[in-house]
Amino acid sequence: MKKVYFDSAATTQLRSEVITCISEVLKTEYGNPSSTHSYGRSSKSLLENARKEIAGYLNVSAAEIIFTSGGTEADNLILNSCVRDLGVTRIITSKIEHHAVLHTVSSLEEDHGIKVDYVKLDDCGAVNYDHLEELLKDGSYKTLVSLMHVNNEIGNILDIKKVADMCKKYDTLFHSDTVQSVGHYELDLSEVPVDFATVAAHKFHGPKGAGFAFVRKNSGLRPIIHGGAQERGLRAGTEAVYAIAGMAEALKLSYLNLEKERKYITEIKDYFKERITSEIPGVKFNGGCEDNENSTYTLLNVCLPISAEKSLLLLFQMDLNGIACSKGSACQSGSDKGSHVLREILSEEDLEKPSIRFSFSSFNTKEEVDYVVDVLKTFIES
Repeated sequence: MKKVYFDSAATTQLRSEVITCISEVLKTEYGNPSSTHSYGRSSKSLLENARKEIAGYLNVSAAEIIFTSGGTEADNLILNSCVRDLGVTRIITSKIEHHAVLHTVSSLEEDHGIKVDYVKLDDCGAVNYDHLEELLKDGSYKTLVSLMHVNNEIGNILDIKKVADMCKKYDTLFHSDTVQSVGHYELDLSEVPVDFATVAAHKFHGPKGAGFAFVRKNSGLRPIIHGGAQERGLRAGTEAVYAIAGMAEALKLSYLNLEKERKYITEIKDYFKERITSEIPGVKFNGGCEDNENSTYTLLNVCLPISAEKSLLLLFQMDLNGIACSKGSACQSGSDKGSHVLREILSEEDLEKPSIRFSFSSFNTKEEVDYVVDVLKTFIES
């Protein structure tokens, strides 16, 4: 059976160089980086070199990179500490954020009584910047804005510099989930004055279980995991040196190959749009994903002209044909509620139809696109 992986927004295939890097570290650098003997010092040196390398790609200080188990932990660290330790009493966010943000915000609202305001979105899911500024003008709360840079389901790109500058103007903290953008876009955090950002290695061909929080110097953030003094006292626990080394290697390779791979993946996405619209009349693209200027080049979210009854078998049929894709975020698989993102932007009529997210990497080919479109067409016509 042919196998096609079009679910890179959920997680990416490890690069061979990253596998080699991780294997070497597992074999040779097994000392605890907190130990003072030579084994520990060697692991500590590897850890800090990875931190410096990662910080260099974002143009920040190494001390501002805090290693975590991934984006979800980093989001929780930042949001919880902002309320508990920095006196935040209001969070402005959107209803199409990742659940790592939305569920944490809901918990803070319930447990700490913070005020939550949701910025308005247009029909494509883009943030209404005028409404955001209206909300920011209310200075009666200590406020944190939390808006993702690239949406993981529909690919919309936030004008992160515009929002960061707006937050500075109104003396407001700004956190951005950059899980879908770091490794795919250049992001100079010396020029974009975010206070906090979150990253996961497995979105740019690195290992799962590794990520980091960018925490602006002198933020006042405090840990939510207590124990040792690792990670500048912000994240207790022995660091996964092999995974962090693999993450640094993956990020290095992503930026070394960025322009070449961006061009190649954009061609895959454009070819997919061309093939699916020509072969399946009535197909629609959700959010802003059809527009390469305002959405990421790495994904398409497609609404298919299929009845609700038939749609129940669609993902099953795709899987039977060896095709990996998603009806939304991988973190909500198994849920029968559907995509919270699409519920915010689609009409009731389109919500009755199946929508699938296809997400791409440099490992994909146009031949795979042809195969997927042929399988879809056959299923729809059957």
